[in-house]
Amino acid sequence: MIMLFFHLGFLLKIHKKAETKRNLQEFFDFSIKQIELSIREIGYGDATINKKMKDYVNLLFSIIDKIDNWENLNREKKVLIFKSFVNEVKDYDFFINYFEKYRLFLIKNSFNSLSKDIITF
Repeated sequence: MIMLFFHLGFLLKIHKKAETKRNLQEFFDFSIKQIELSIREIGYGDATINKKMKDYVNLLFSIIDKIDNWENLNREKKVLIFKSFVNEVKDYDFFINYFEKYRLFLIKNSFNSLSKDIITF
């Protein structure tokens, strides 16, 4: 789930200036709704789902907050970000390199090309 939130966080961060707030909000709402539906399918009760969703949304916002200045952070600070969310990883450089490539991929592609089927759905 944490890796999904990192991906979602980078996508929202990169496209927040170029895309309308309405489209980003619809995408965010759809993503959160899908997570909620997945939790319901597992069989959790309403009270548990509400608590988990609150925790998940807080986690997502925490990730978005930490990666907000990603391109200006040095390697050590990026490692600290991953250490705060992902435990016992042997190679944090893998994640740093991966998300840097992902960030560049997002910059090169429009939000619409990445999300048009989701928003239309």
